[in-house]
Amino acid sequence: MDKPIKRVVIIGGGTAGWLTAGILAADHCAWKQAGLDITLIESPDVPILGVGEGTWPSLRDTLRRIGIAETDFIRRCNASFKQGSRFDGWVDGSAGDSYFHPFTAPPDPDDISCLAVWRAAPEGTPFGEAISAQVSLCREGKAPKQAATPEYAAVANYAYHLDAGAFATLLREHCTARLGVTHIMANVTSVSSTENGHISSIQADGHGTVDGDLFIDCTGSRAMLIGEHFNSPLTDVSDILFNDRALALHVPYEDELSAIASQTVGTALSAGWVWDIGLQSRRGVGYVHSSNHISEDAACAGLDAYLEKTAPGSGVRSEDARLIRFRSAYRREPWRGNCVAVGMSSGFVEPLEASAIVMVELSADMISSLLSFGKGQMTRSAGQFNRRFAYRWARIVDFLKLHYILSQRTEPYWRDHLDRSTWPERLTELLERWRHGPPSRDDFPQIQEIFPAASYAYVMYGMGFETAAPQTLRRLDDPAIARRHLDDIRTMTRRFLAGLPTNRQLLDHVMQAGLTRV
Repeated sequence: MDKPIKRVVIIGGGTAGWLTAGILAADHCAWKQAGLDITLIESPDVPILGVGEGTWPSLRDTLRRIGIAETDFIRRCNASFKQGSRFDGWVDGSAGDSYFHPFTAPPDPDDISCLAVWRAAPEGTPFGEAISAQVSLCREGKAPKQAATPEYAAVANYAYHLDAGAFATLLREHCTARLGVTHIMANVTSVSSTENGHISSIQADGHGTVDGDLFIDCTGSRAMLIGEHFNSPLTDVSDILFNDRALALHVPYEDELSAIASQTVGTALSAGWVWDIGLQSRRGVGYVHSSNHISEDAACAGLDAYLEKTAPGSGVRSEDARLIRFRSAYRREPWRGNCVAVGMSSGFVEPLEASAIVMVELSADMISSLLSFGKGQMTRSAGQFNRRFAYRWARIVDFLKLHYILSQRTEPYWRDHLDRSTWPERLTELLERWRHGPPSRDDFPQIQEIFPAASYAYVMYGMGFETAAPQTLRRLDDPAIARRHLDDIRTMTRRFLAGLPTNRQLLDHVMQAGLTRV
């Protein structure tokens, strides 16, 4: 039999390192003698990036999988409930220019076309509002469940906003205290290789040699193992996604009763967009922009104008912001030899649609499933992993670009996005196809698509994209069936609005009394 993978060494902490450690440890019983041996080496000299983070609903399953109670997570991580994203000013920047990408899926496409339901709604009804009750919940600042709803269960699908630094701390404590992960706080000083180029061990300052069968690189943009040691190249996509800077800061609420937004808000500005993430005690705000389209002084002025509009009297100014430089790029081969990159060492594209943490979850999940194939299948495992994640990165780039190319804004930054030479080929072909019919699951063949057809539909039709009406009658376009679905959504909306607390009310309850544990 092939030799098993018994020892996993993770280099780097933060969300990527500790979330990966938690998933592998929980799946492979690292706390038991016969379980997987997991060591995480974390540098004491590398600070956690620590800006507010948005997540996907998948994190609920991940937290439950590794054994963290939702009440503890919310209390420790300044977390709040997120039900999707709202995009302001992306179409043309006019008053009232706003649309939603909620987490709740449209009606079952086997029952009715989402476009038929939209066409059955009163004229002028936004696409998202017509096909999802969750848009109204977001508008009213409602929570996704009631106080009596058990942990991780939902009335409306939800994810979280969280403090990334606090999240990493919680994960570290949980992994070391309950899941059997060995933690070494030290700098890696050198890497030793075998004759076939695989890593045999690393040397940690003050801790000597650490041997391993599989090494996971979570060292962020430095990419100490996958980049510096294995020279796996980055695929630059900055010719598609132009943003390369972010000005990030924290904004206090007016008082402890201030409403907490139920969604991430992304507001388009002249050369990029501002994220606005509501945590329990504050907001995280950042202006993501292109240095080729705006000077830093002008970007600061744009951020100040946003703060004056959304947080007057807060006293927070752009001079308080931290400038974050980044390049949108990813590795087509994040797994080389016996080393696999997870998190920013694997790649990073701008934070639109919050794909960073879910890519860590997906990476750790696939690594976990491939561990059982052992050392002898390492090459095949690497190939399978690389193909899957090269596909996923490309689909992320497609979806993010979609947000820009349908805009009617006239600033140079937005006009440059309309240049078709900057459009991914697959996205260009799909947009032409979707002029004749809506996005469908046939357009996205993988079981775990990073963004499904529904996500594309919310963005496209939210931004005014037009799909021609069908030329022949189909069951899926039947107006009578569409009206029944529309009535069901309206009924659900009324019931949810009447029965759900606000985000602030539910979070206050969690902090005081907790949620029912399961």
